[in-house]
Amino acid sequence: MHDQPTRTKKASTARKGRNINVDLIAVVAAVSDREPCVLTVGQRDSLPSGPFELSHRSLQSGLRDWVEQQTGHPLGYIEQLYTFADRDRIIAGLEQRNISISYLGLTRQDAMTTSRKSHWSSWYDYFPWEDHRSGVPEALDLLRRRLIAWAKGAENAASRRERRQRAAIAFAFDDRPWNEELMLQRYELLYEAALVEEAGAEPEAAPAASASGRAMVADHRRILATGIARLRSKIKYRPVVFELMRPTFTLLQLQRTVEGLVGRLINKPNFRRLVEQQELVEETGETSLDTGGRPAKLYRFRRAVLDDNAVVLGTKLPLSRA
Repeated sequence: MHDQPTRTKKASTARKGRNINVDLIAVVAAVSDREPCVLTVGQRDSLPSGPFELSHRSLQSGLRDWVEQQTGHPLGYIEQLYTFADRDRIIAGLEQRNISISYLGLTRQDAMTTSRKSHWSSWYDYFPWEDHRSGVPEALDLLRRRLIAWAKGAENAASRRERRQRAAIAFAFDDRPWNEELMLQRYELLYEAALVEEAGAEPEAAPAASASGRAMVADHRRILATGIARLRSKIKYRPVVFELMRPTFTLLQLQRTVEGLVGRLINKPNFRRLVEQQELVEETGETSLDTGGRPAKLYRFRRAVLDDNAVVLGTKLPLSRA
C-alpha cells in the first residue's frame, strides 16, 4: 500500500512535460506523561515538512533544517520511513507530481520544545480506535459496524467476502486477535471505506469525529500512521524505546512508555523479566521518590547492548489479555 524508501537526492525533474516536486516530511514522536505525542505545525494539523533544495547537503540535513525552522525543535534520532509518490498526489491544474520522503524522529520528554508555530498532540487524537489501555475503545465498536455495512455494500459476493475478511483481520472481529502493528492497514481501510474526513466522505455518511479521529492536511495522517506502525514494530527487536526515555528512569516508567506506544497493557512481571534477561538496563544506585509510594530503583539504558548484535525485547511483548 505504500512505496519503498528512496535514495534520490534530486529536488525536481521533468519527464514528458510533467514536473516532480520532492518534499521532506517528519513524524517527530515523544512520550509525555505516558501519552505518545506527535509534533505538528500550523493550525491545520500538518507534519513539519519542506522541499528538498539544492542547497541541502543531504536529505537528512534538509529535513533537520526544515523541522528546526518550523518548530524550533532540533532533531536527534531519525530514520527514513517511506517515499509517498502515489498518482493521486498530482496537483490538479499544475501537472506537478508531489513526492514526499518521510522520516521518523524520536525525542525525549525533557527535550520537548514548543513554539507559537508548533505544538504536541496525542497520537490517539488522530487514531482513537488504537488506544486499548483502558479496554476496547468506543470508537472501535462504531467503526466495526460501519465497516460491516461497507462490506455488505460491495457489488458482488466475492467483493463482499474480500472486504469482510480484510476488515476482520485489521479490526479484530469474528474472534480474531488485535494486532497493534496493523495500524497503517486500518487507516487505509477506513480511507477506502470513506470513513475518515480525508477521503471526502459525505458528512451524513462519516462517523462522528470522536470515532474517526482528527483529520490532518492532505495525506499527513497516513504518513503519521506509517511512522507509528514502524515504531510499534521496531521496539520489539531494537532498543529504540530508550531514545524516548530520560537518561534515568524506573522500570514502571519504561513499561508505561511501551504501553503508550503500542496502545495496550503489558504484563508487569513478564515485562520486567524480559528486560532483565535481555540485560537492557543497569541500576544507577539511586532511587526515585516520584512514585507516590515506596522509593523505586532508577535504571539507565545499557549501551553495550548496541554492540551485542542481539535481538532486543524478543519478537513478542508480554501483552496483557485484559
